[in-house]
Amino acid sequence: MNATQLNLTELIGSRICHDLISPIGAISNGVELMSMGGDIGGPEMGLISQSADNANARIRYFRIAFGAAAPQQLISSSEIKIILRDNSHGARIVFDWQPKGEMSRQQVKLAFLLLQCFETAMPWGGRITVSMIGEQWAILAESEQMKIDQSLWSILSADSVGCDLQAANVHFALAPLSAGIIGRKLSVETSENKIRVRF
Repeated sequence: MNATQLNLTELIGSRICHDLISPIGAISNGVELMSMGGDIGGPEMGLISQSADNANARIRYFRIAFGAAAPQQLISSSEIKIILRDNSHGARIVFDWQPKGEMSRQQVKLAFLLLQCFETAMPWGGRITVSMIGEQWAILAESEQMKIDQSLWSILSADSVGCDLQAANVHFALAPLSAGIIGRKLSVETSENKIRVRF
């Protein structure tokens, strides 16, 4: 995939997220208005509300991870933390986002793709810490038990995809492409209970 193809893929991601976030937000608002009017109650409506909130949170995450990001675009750490917080409700993974202030959306996009890689290896939960020292990013995942597929993790530092990917693992192919766009290389270290990626 070249840079033009990647950009088209990102634009498609942005378009899908843009078109979905409004109706899902409308569902959440509708449920809230009905609740304020006292017309509804019970576990069914609670399930609808929770599902709409979860979908809204995932779409905001996907918009950054899979959407287009121009070189001059910035995103604040406060917005990032809100997105991660909303995506961790009821989840087994705890996110510790340490960088502060505004940062390049292209770099955050890469970080979000990598977070999805980590989630793939942490079905039993754990902790993911994102930090920056100068211009270098470091993402550390720690868990008592991990599921590490080396054929997937080797893609991050390879020049091309060497295995057949399923849709659930597309972030492993997109992360090195996004790194290349911003002139970064991914450095991966794996062990039994830890994974660290630097760029």
